[in-house]
Amino acid sequence: MELILLKDVENLGFADDIVNVKNGYGRNYLLPRGYAVLSTPSSRKQRDEMLKQRAYKEAKVIEEAEKNAKKLEGLDLKITVKAGKDGKLFGSVTAADLSKELEKNSVDIDKKYISVLGGNIKRVGQYEAKLRFHREVISDFTFDVVADA
Repeated sequence: MELILLKDVENLGFADDIVNVKNGYGRNYLLPRGYAVLSTPSSRKQRDEMLKQRAYKEAKVIEEAEKNAKKLEGLDLKITVKAGKDGKLFGSVTAADLSKELEKNSVDIDKKYISVLGGNIKRVGQYEAKLRFHREVISDFTFDVVADA
């Protein structure tokens, strides 16, 4: 029995895959639970069109993410925080703080997509972060943490 999967099925395939299964498995498990539909010429045509549209939308999203990543080039970001005489910060600088500073410089990214190498920052200095605009567009970004004068 040839089916088109609607959802990921463990040990069988991913959504939108065309798979061959035994008749009983398809009729008694996959079809009643809504995990698959019969692979007919019309359903295959519908699947192909949906995949084509999804690829087009994905290309637009990737293009937008690359535009945001380009904004980082040449951006010299300094985060000013209160610090003691030895360079130790009162508090810490987190991904949320970095997200706010980037937003001021017209780079819109959510804090959950920012990974500061080494975790929270507790000292003045230069640091690196990985910014994930899309699963295929990841940028390395260097910024400075400076003491408030």
